[in-house]
Amino acid sequence: MSTVVAVDGPSGSGKSSVSREVARRLGLAYLDTGAMYRAATWWCLDQGVPLTDQAAVAQAVRDLPLVVGVDPSGPTVVVDGRDVGVAIRTTEISSRVSAVATNLGARAELGRRQRAVIDAERTGGWSGGRGVVAEGRDITTVVAPDADVRVLLTASEEARLARRARELHGTDDAAAISATHDQVVRRDADDSTVVQFHVAADGVVTVDSSELDLEQTVDAVLDVVERARGTRA
Repeated sequence: MSTVVAVDGPSGSGKSSVSREVARRLGLAYLDTGAMYRAATWWCLDQGVPLTDQAAVAQAVRDLPLVVGVDPSGPTVVVDGRDVGVAIRTTEISSRVSAVATNLGARAELGRRQRAVIDAERTGGWSGGRGVVAEGRDITTVVAPDADVRVLLTASEEARLARRARELHGTDDAAAISATHDQVVRRDADDSTVVQFHVAADGVVTVDSSELDLEQTVDAVLDVVERARGTRA
């Protein structure tokens, strides 16, 4: 029996690291939809497409030659034969990805591709039909509202800023948090104009990781998955 786990939430809530570890422990594929938006942003910039030209961005995303590897032990992002896994994590991409994430044409195309990956893992794909953990902004509501398990992973703004500062700068002192603030808070504000990810939709379980470390958060999400599997048995 396949299991599709959808994990939603704001920046810095731990979606990626938690979802990846949950997928690894359950033997499921791992789909980082945020990486797809970053790859699309990188592609537009590489191709000289102005991010302010919404029609051109949407067309570039439709033409995007993207291959996403879903092994949680080593997820990959390849665009036009080039491994862009490191390039898409730069500050330049982080500061500009909202221009693509708020483009409705781009969202529709990437959402279609995300659903295709999820559907493939239900019956085959990398997981052999065991399923997938998919994480991103609108996974629980738009991309996979029919997922077997839907989780809103959230945390206080203070906790999210501190985590992202440690991730990017190796410290969560005042200077690091100040440098991180725009990336977390502004991006959430921008993205919230086109998608809801702060409040759980009906049937979505909220996990608040404000006071939890990575291991505790992973365990909390695994508990949600096991309870859901138990009700399906």
